[in-house]
Amino acid sequence: MAEARISADQVSVDQFICPVCLDPLKDPVVAACGHSFCKVCINDCWDQEDLKGVYSCPQCRETFTPRPVLRRNNMLAEVVEKLKKTELQAVSSAHCYAGPGDVECDFCTERKHKAVKSCLVCQASYCEDHLKPHYQSPAFKKHKLVEPCAELQEKICSQHDKPIEIFCRTDQSFICYLCMMDEHKGHDTVAAKAERTEKQNELQEKQKKVQKLKQTVDTFKMRSQAAVDESEKIFTELISSMEKKRSEVEELIRAQEKAELSRAE
Repeated sequence: MAEARISADQVSVDQFICPVCLDPLKDPVVAACGHSFCKVCINDCWDQEDLKGVYSCPQCRETFTPRPVLRRNNMLAEVVEKLKKTELQAVSSAHCYAGPGDVECDFCTERKHKAVKSCLVCQASYCEDHLKPHYQSPAFKKHKLVEPCAELQEKICSQHDKPIEIFCRTDQSFICYLCMMDEHKGHDTVAAKAERTEKQNELQEKQKKVQKLKQTVDTFKMRSQAAVDESEKIFTELISSMEKKRSEVEELIRAQEKAELSRAE
């Protein structure tokens, strides 16, 4: 059988759908009328027609008796499988290209791929393919690889042209190892990564405290509002009770007045 030649630009896997489930064909089989279906789909349809003993094509409605033997459509299965692989490769390739906010590979000559690492020694960023020499060649063994960074110059000491890997706590500044041996000699220094981790932990602790304080404030507000609502309810009931008593006293006085006037008359 000649190998099927397909082009992703001319055809898509969506063109080879099952008329029953409307999804791309899986394990395609062909009926006697020439129409193709997923093996599971056509068998499910015909299982429901077993009682009648007459089987029909879900697409053209041609009937068959007895139940036809289904044969696998090998060429169609091959075409669908190749199309799936082609589309997956296209999606994967598109995902590797640099988009807005991504660091571009400095060595891609055409469409730029997304950088996966930056080298502080080379002062360049690399995609997966162009990074391979850094892992394979002994010449790059001492190079410092970091997460992709657009502003690599900020990670290089402007005075000594060395990677900034140390934090001086005395002067509160990031420095290179030559700075530590020169104007920062004898200062309290730590690895920049360790300082960054410590500061991140401190920030997280502060954020937790702020969140806890916010929750406390919200609780106070809720309780205060509940107290205001309760006092308003009490005073409303008290005013209503006083108004009722005032009305009752007024009615009593009027009744007494009426009785006295009647007696006087």
